[in-house]
Amino acid sequence: MRLYCFGESGNAYKVALALELSGTAWQPVFVDFFNGAARTPEYLRDVNEMGEVPVLADGDLRLSQSGAILDYLSDGTGRFGGADPQEAREVLRWVLWDNHKLSGQAGTCRFLMNFLAPEKRPEPVIRFLQGRLAAAFKVLDRHLEARDWIVGDGLTNADLSCCGYLYYPEPFGFDRKDWPNIDAWLARIAALPGWKHPYELMPGSPADRI
Repeated sequence: MRLYCFGESGNAYKVALALELSGTAWQPVFVDFFNGAARTPEYLRDVNEMGEVPVLADGDLRLSQSGAILDYLSDGTGRFGGADPQEAREVLRWVLWDNHKLSGQAGTCRFLMNFLAPEKRPEPVIRFLQGRLAAAFKVLDRHLEARDWIVGDGLTNADLSCCGYLYYPEPFGFDRKDWPNIDAWLARIAALPGWKHPYELMPGSPADRI
């Protein structure tokens, strides 16, 4: 399998981490996102009409959207999808929550705070997104108070989806020490055999553009 990705993408990291932790053979295909590679006519025609990463290429299949890719990988590997239909629905519930409430806010806020020129950063928008993120962190931290994993007794796509942006070093309103249950959960994921930091797992990082 090939994963179109770049190191700064938290959504791509979710998929790369699922591939790595499931022991699936894969290779990254670097997308020079910040120089417009995902918006070229060729990329839109041949890779993803939405102009986004990640994209998983498996034979003739081209699949985008991290939640859909995670589900596809679970079907193929038997990993991370939930132990039974009830768990699978709960996993899906948290993946959808993450896409809307957590990653959707974190990705935008992190981009505005770190990848735009300082004079272009919309401070009121950033403050609004950080408020939304604080509410999401509260939900997740409370949920993890008496459990090791978001759903069930082990790692699932719920964990892979929700952790996607939380290992990145750039500031966006998240400090692990403020959320002890999230901090412990992130440490558990990072202790799994095969775990790698996003900048180690995928090509591309801010340091490459300095």
